[in-house]
Amino acid sequence: MHFKLIACEVMYREFCHVVASAPHLIDIEFVPKGLHDLGAEPMRERLQAILDKVPPDTYDAVLLGYALCNNGVVGLTARHTQLVIPRAHDCITLFLGSKERYDRYFYENPGVYFTTSGWIERGSVVGDLATQTVQRRTGMDSSYDELVDKYGEENAQYLWETLCNTLRNYSQYTFVEMGIEPDERFERQTHEDARTRGWRVEKVSGDMRLFRALVAGQWDDKEFLVVPPGHRIVARVDEHIVGYEETNG
Repeated sequence: MHFKLIACEVMYREFCHVVASAPHLIDIEFVPKGLHDLGAEPMRERLQAILDKVPPDTYDAVLLGYALCNNGVVGLTARHTQLVIPRAHDCITLFLGSKERYDRYFYENPGVYFTTSGWIERGSVVGDLATQTVQRRTGMDSSYDELVDKYGEENAQYLWETLCNTLRNYSQYTFVEMGIEPDERFERQTHEDARTRGWRVEKVSGDMRLFRALVAGQWDDKEFLVVPPGHRIVARVDEHIVGYEETNG
């Protein structure tokens, strides 16, 4: 079979690894991580533009290396080729191997901030996308000193705590080791960041199962949504996470 894989670059190493041993012919296109930071509608528009460039009568399926991602995939439409996407709220489900494991770990470790090799080396928003993020448009990326200069000490303290200090609710880094890292640099970086912030730190083993299943065409309905041509992705408020509906023409 012949697949087109469109994936977030945060999962670059993982998808390259599984595609190398996949039984099918797979063409890969990686998309900058910064789309997540644009907001749901701009993210959807950019991903749809990429999908619309996929030629008809070429692929058996277009694989989406994404999750629901704050509704950034809601509305994506399969014009002429079926789409396949994991049933997941965010990519940490893919790194941990199942949404059940992700939910259990998150429940047992409130305030956790996950890191992986991809989030460390590709997590920053750079280039043109950096000027279009929600944080930049709202001023949430301002430093404390910049807020003081603009609004004074008292107002700056309030704005920083309520808007700009986006990590205030976190207290632990968890590094997800996928077993394909070239060395220990990513784990070391996580420990250094944890020491800087005074956070706890833990390492857990990841699971490549969902990555392999997606590129192998093993799309169990409990874990993957297959969107037929002429339909678009919708969000669901149940264990399925995503579904589809027919487009209007």
